[in-house]
Amino acid sequence: MTLKIGRIAYLNVAPYFHYLMGQGFSGEIVAGVPSELNRMLAEGTIDACPSSSYEYGLRADDYLLLPGHSISSIGPVHSVLLFTPGPLNVLSGQEVAITGESATSINLLHVLLREFCWMGDVSFKVPERDVEACLQDGQSVLLIGDRALAAAQNCPPHFQITDLGALWYHFTGLPFVFALWILRREAIEKFPLQVSVLAEQLHASREYAFNHLQDMAACLSARTGFSITHLEEYWRGMSYDLTDGHIEGLRLYFLLCHKHGLLEREPDFHFFEAR
Repeated sequence: MTLKIGRIAYLNVAPYFHYLMGQGFSGEIVAGVPSELNRMLAEGTIDACPSSSYEYGLRADDYLLLPGHSISSIGPVHSVLLFTPGPLNVLSGQEVAITGESATSINLLHVLLREFCWMGDVSFKVPERDVEACLQDGQSVLLIGDRALAAAQNCPPHFQITDLGALWYHFTGLPFVFALWILRREAIEKFPLQVSVLAEQLHASREYAFNHLQDMAACLSARTGFSITHLEEYWRGMSYDLTDGHIEGLRLYFLLCHKHGLLEREPDFHFFEAR
């Protein structure tokens, strides 16, 4: 038996994964979008994952967090974007097309609209066609990950692009934690040493990636279609730490999710401690 971890199929996790094997990780890696990996983590199909913060909020008692690691923004995130045919107030009474790939971002938009923009009458729907096609037809849409990065480069000229990381920071002054490194509790019992080593390997992989950012960008540029400079700026604009400030932002997110009926309760924070 070996440790099985999930990998979000987005560029924002590259600093964790691009050099992970080179740091000695020998477990299994399963790729998927956040909603797929959330389900696999909840079912126990995978042992650990940089998974949606909202997933932790739903099932915190089943999980532990790896200290010091997240996928966050302190201001703009550039890859969680709301596209609207005008200012945000055009959304009132309207429907937003979503991909269904992320629970954290959809509920973040719920919170921002209800708590700070006073719009509780916006609905969300996963369309039968690509969300990008809805955007080109003039509909408001929410896109995340690499699809958001690409759509920002091909957005209809009259559309407003709202970065949800920037909007959260504008209203709260706090980081927003989109994903946490989440462990299933039974994984600690099955793989205590491997989990301890994984925590060290993730730190080493991140450090190596940011010391060789241009090399990583050059490797991924041709495959993704984004320029080396664009990728470097994207990663440097993200936050991969989990500081007290990140936890404060996460607590507020959970509090507001609970306030607006998106979570049954505010979760406690349980962290993995190496034995």
